[in-house]
Amino acid sequence: MNTKQEFNRLMNMQTELALATCVDGQPNVRIVNFYFDETTKVILFSTFGNNEKVKEFKVNNKVAFTTIPHIGNEHVKAKGTVRKSSRTVLDVAECFIKKIPGYKNTIEQVGKDLVLFEITFESAVVTLNFKNIEIYDLTLNVKVVVSNSSNFICASTDYAPDSTVCSKW
Repeated sequence: MNTKQEFNRLMNMQTELALATCVDGQPNVRIVNFYFDETTKVILFSTFGNNEKVKEFKVNNKVAFTTIPHIGNEHVKAKGTVRKSSRTVLDVAECFIKKIPGYKNTIEQVGKDLVLFEITFESAVVTLNFKNIEIYDLTLNVKVVVSNSSNFICASTDYAPDSTVCSKW
């Protein structure tokens, strides 16, 4: 699998993610629409500023997410941090509308009331099916292959794909 290509394909194709938070030992999860900014490598989503999740972000900015599969089991999952973006929903409206055409109505009706948040993360698990699961490192462009059938883990980089290193674990 070309992990980077599959990561980008899924992040561009899938429109929703399950966003998990945890405050005082109490987990919470909700579905949000999202846009992945390939340039800055952050996930962008919006919500109302007085929403419960915003209060949770202020207490604990550590989050986990998984995209919602629309075909089989294909999804991306990761852990990261969330923060209020320096941009607004209106700044990235075209990106959201291109990905989720129906979002245009939301932006037109309540866009000025929405707050834009971003999730930063260093790596993500890319799953195509139960046999094709790899870790994509966004910081180093490293591909890690996790084998369920053996005790080996292998890594290669986009810079030198022919120099794969494997270790027994």
